[in-house]
Amino acid sequence: MRIARRSLLLAAPSAALVPSLALAQAPVADPRLGERSAGKPEATAVIEYFSLTCSHCADFHNRTWPQVKSRLVDSGKVRMIWRDFPLDQVALAAAMVARALPPERYEGFVSALFASQDRWAFARGADNIAEIAKIAALAGMSRAQVDAAIADQGLQRGILESRMKAQQEFNVSSTPTFVFNNRPSPGALSFERFAELAGVSAS
Repeated sequence: MRIARRSLLLAAPSAALVPSLALAQAPVADPRLGERSAGKPEATAVIEYFSLTCSHCADFHNRTWPQVKSRLVDSGKVRMIWRDFPLDQVALAAAMVARALPPERYEGFVSALFASQDRWAFARGADNIAEIAKIAALAGMSRAQVDAAIADQGLQRGILESRMKAQQEFNVSSTPTFVFNNRPSPGALSFERFAELAGVSAS
């Protein structure tokens, strides 16, 4: 199923997108809406707000994230926290599938989506959901599970409420936006700039 794009940027979710958003709150205890992160709990925390259909986010994850992971996260200097900020319906669907996976498979799946973004997100006439499902299958998720995740209203509300909170708390309006010590920094970053803003040694 090819999803018609609809920009969500700079606007609160509409009633057409999320019926009764203000009245029907997502379950607080839903583990799918819990933190998705990599790194030691005591390390310097960096938040990334991203959209899976954002080419700048893909550029960061494909080019810079491997260095951040190997040199800063695996070494115990940084804890990376990922938060959804979907810019359109396709990104929202992909984020819902990612959230439905076990936490230990989240980062690998997101990285696979970014590595193949042109194929599933932007290819002319592509069946967006079918392409996402192909990648999800590699993470052990069936097509029925993909469809169930995308149809889950509670999961959808939770992701969109988190997006609204990002706008309110850090004035996030574009992706990627990184938050270092409660200070937002929009735009893709080089490894050196990322380490500088995180206040850690790049060596």
